[in-house]
Amino acid sequence: MNELFKINRLGAADAKKIAASINEPHMHDFEELLIGIEGQLEHFIDFKETTVKAPYISFVTKGKLHKVRPVIYKGKCSLWQIRFKSDFLPETSFQLYSYYHDHANIEMKNEPCFKRLVTLCEMMGYEMEQPKPKLAVVHDLLKALFTMIEGEHEKHSDGNSTVPKSQNTTFKNFLIILEDNFRRDVGVDFYAEKLFMSSRNLNLVCKNVINKSVSEIIEERKLIEAKNLLIHTDKPIAEIGFEIGYSENAYFTSVFKKKINQTPSEFRETMSRLIS
Repeated sequence: MNELFKINRLGAADAKKIAASINEPHMHDFEELLIGIEGQLEHFIDFKETTVKAPYISFVTKGKLHKVRPVIYKGKCSLWQIRFKSDFLPETSFQLYSYYHDHANIEMKNEPCFKRLVTLCEMMGYEMEQPKPKLAVVHDLLKALFTMIEGEHEKHSDGNSTVPKSQNTTFKNFLIILEDNFRRDVGVDFYAEKLFMSSRNLNLVCKNVINKSVSEIIEERKLIEAKNLLIHTDKPIAEIGFEIGYSENAYFTSVFKKKINQTPSEFRETMSRLIS
């Protein structure tokens, strides 16, 4: 995608067209947000298949292996598709937040809050139809949209009622640091030091927010990257392990098999058959 921002309204005819086309798991170089008004969405992301009913929100960060298929339900399908370059909205942290909270898809209720999201989409769509659309206006509308979505996202998070705002802030800062360093052979102490806190306290924050330890989150991020490399490159298994911070191939294979129930080679072969 060459444009900074694109928005489209998709309907039942588009859903039929997508269903009839070849739609394999893929990655893209832009962010994608779907606001589902009617119908359903079949979503394959992070190697898990999910079906959500409208109204829903679905968000995919660039570089994520995924596949989406709008589905007609009770004769209806309607959604807004928003695609934008990261540079268009660099100040938002929602990408990282949704990326690790395991809530890329959120089922909503057809209530005023969701209707406001749809109204913002309509306003952006109208602006982009103008002969000379003002991207500054679209930028501010998109920022407002993400602010509302993050609020809804927090409502649906497991720790919504008990996690203090300061812990959510710490957790998001941890994810930002993790994204820059997960390929390195560093552990909990490294991230705790970067956040000026003890390893114990960082673990407590992560447990409170998503009920996972720091080590589990680091390992999960490494393995998602390993899957991407196994699918999209021909690099040897040992090289992939080394690239994401495992100095010993046997240990990398052991960790991968324990978590994925397949060796890296078996996973590569399985996904090769699936995608081809």
